[in-house]
Amino acid sequence: MAARTSPDDSADTPKPSLADVTEAVRSLVEVMRSNGLTEVDVTSGSVEIRLRAPKSGSSARANRDVSGTSHSLSPLFKEHAGHIVTAPMIGTFYASPTPGDPPYVQLGDSVQAGQTIGIIEAMKIMNEIVADRSGTVTEIMAINAQAVEYGSPLMRLDLERDSDE
Repeated sequence: MAARTSPDDSADTPKPSLADVTEAVRSLVEVMRSNGLTEVDVTSGSVEIRLRAPKSGSSARANRDVSGTSHSLSPLFKEHAGHIVTAPMIGTFYASPTPGDPPYVQLGDSVQAGQTIGIIEAMKIMNEIVADRSGTVTEIMAINAQAVEYGSPLMRLDLERDSDE
């Protein structure tokens, strides 16, 4: 399934900053994930963004090492360092123990290795997902009730200085 959008732009629209483009791409990736889209094309003034989901079995999964860190990040995203906690299985990610409860972790929270950071429901079984490293949550990448695959990024941690990498 593909989506295409092209808003009506005027010639006097200011040029977006790198941060604006980065945020737009992240938002589009979330739209793709949550709606099951495989392609998104967006044009706004002089900026054109074209996103394509990797085909299943492609090299996207092969480019991740054991810790889940991608080695094929574009220069646009290199500024976002840190450790990525990834899904250890296929299922549905839940950020809190039950609907209406606060999430296990929020942006800025300090987590310890082994601390529960979410749940993945697989085949009607709730599996607690734990942080594999200690650090501070700098980005939450998975949306509550989102389907995830093995290796899907869940959150980014800024590792503690004395943590083994």
